[in-house]
Amino acid sequence: MSRHRATDIDGVDYDVESSNEFAAVPDAFQRLWTPHRLVYIENGQVPGEESCPFCLAPSMDDEKALIVARGQHAYVLLNLFPYNSGHLLVCPYRHVSTYDQATEEETAEIASLTQTAMRVLTATSGAHGYNIGMNQGKIAGAGIAEHLHQHVVPRWAQDSNFFPIIAQTKAVPRLLGEVRAEIAAAWPDAQ
Repeated sequence: MSRHRATDIDGVDYDVESSNEFAAVPDAFQRLWTPHRLVYIENGQVPGEESCPFCLAPSMDDEKALIVARGQHAYVLLNLFPYNSGHLLVCPYRHVSTYDQATEEETAEIASLTQTAMRVLTATSGAHGYNIGMNQGKIAGAGIAEHLHQHVVPRWAQDSNFFPIIAQTKAVPRLLGEVRAEIAAAWPDAQ
């Protein structure tokens, strides 16, 4: 298998695998491999607490659930379908759908974990800025409207290209497990 080194616009080197040696007839299409989405495609998303991924995640191993930190009332995990590498979600353990249903303790810990997430992402990835927000309800764009979660999306100068506009595709340069391990290792032990 032939591989070669390439460099992105930020000067970061990465390996590129050529498809020329596979048994196939070349075509004009580029492929964006996203094997982590297969679980979602095969299992779908069924509403309800018993199938809620944010209710199930805390009962799983942190590595498998992509959890980077746990608090008393809320926890932090990587988004399985990130907009950027290091895209985190801050979720209460309790199954509530909107911010106004969260307790004062839950909202305080969500805020604290969000601040810590920003500090850790700045330290581990050198993020230049952040998009932070919550989509409340399906009509507002919530992918999982049944369980409250706040997005913490790290941003860098020139981190977007034509993909999102032309092909409705987001190129994410780092693997989820690699990013989870780096963020979890850098997370402070005490909240």
